[in-house]
Amino acid sequence: MKFMIGDVVTRKSHNNDILFKIIEIDNDIAYLKGLDVRLVADSTLTDLVKVVDKEDDNLYQDDSVLTKRAISNLNLDRSEYFYLPGKILHIDADNDYLQRCIKFYSDIKVEAYGINMKEEEVSHEIVNTLSLYKPNIVVITGHDAYFKNKNNEYQNSEHFIEAVQKAREYEASQDKLIIIAGACQSNYEELIKAGANFASSPKRVNIHALDPAIVASSIALAPKNKEIDLIPLLEKTKYGTDGMGGIITNGTMYVGFPR
Repeated sequence: MKFMIGDVVTRKSHNNDILFKIIEIDNDIAYLKGLDVRLVADSTLTDLVKVVDKEDDNLYQDDSVLTKRAISNLNLDRSEYFYLPGKILHIDADNDYLQRCIKFYSDIKVEAYGINMKEEEVSHEIVNTLSLYKPNIVVITGHDAYFKNKNNEYQNSEHFIEAVQKAREYEASQDKLIIIAGACQSNYEELIKAGANFASSPKRVNIHALDPAIVASSIALAPKNKEIDLIPLLEKTKYGTDGMGGIITNGTMYVGFPR
């Protein structure tokens, strides 16, 4: 079977568990990116099964389901009150995932700014970027992986940790700047220690492309100075508390009257 860049495939050796898009082919090796999960991998062409020839909007049904779940508990009585949600800065190493997150923010009417930046570059640029946008919430994500058979190494967790530490040098208060960091299989404990309010991945599982955005938007739409109930918030994400965790955090939305 002939494969082309852009084909959506699964891997026979992994029981066809994850949908991937082919992003590069080099001889008989295909380089893959998860369609929904923040995962990059490579595979021999003989291990691949073609799902469809190219991306199809129907493959993103999870996005609409997660969007509905994220706003399901909101009670914004717009006939009397007005609402000013927190501002989000979303830094993502993967532009495809970034654009999906920006669409998600737009769909639920949250002010958000997206920047495509490689994982290793973020720690060098984060302070200037925060100074420019002055967000209430910053998301730092992209790709990561946990290699248990390589002395428990991580692909990009070190870069995320450094970026969180730099952001905390800019703003030490975890109430004034809420940080959401990590990607698939990231070093959750070290990200929290570095100063993140929320991070992935407690069980070292893959996370959905929208999971960091779901957490960010939920905080943006929660009333300011009111503690957010952690478990219901985390259960809005695709993989729940296996994929995302964090500390009790206050919302960032101002509520005013009259409209």
